[in-house]
Amino acid sequence: MGKQVAISYQPRLLGSQEAATYLGVSETTLRGLDIPRRVMGGRKLFDRIDLDRYASDLPYETQSPRNTCDQVFD
Repeated sequence: MGKQVAISYQPRLLGSQEAATYLGVSETTLRGLDIPRRVMGGRKLFDRIDLDRYASDLPYETQSPRNTCDQVFD
């Protein structure tokens, strides 16, 4: 394998361990979430934009969660 380079920014595509850390959940919890993955060279990776979208769609503490029927008929 080639020499690894230290980067100072968050990569766009993340493996499951990095994606779980990014969201602040365990890998087990991440696998149970409905977040799509991208495929690159046989690797299944999470797109940081999809992770951000998932987090942004979570309700705030004072909000009640949306019913899945509401999501379909919006």
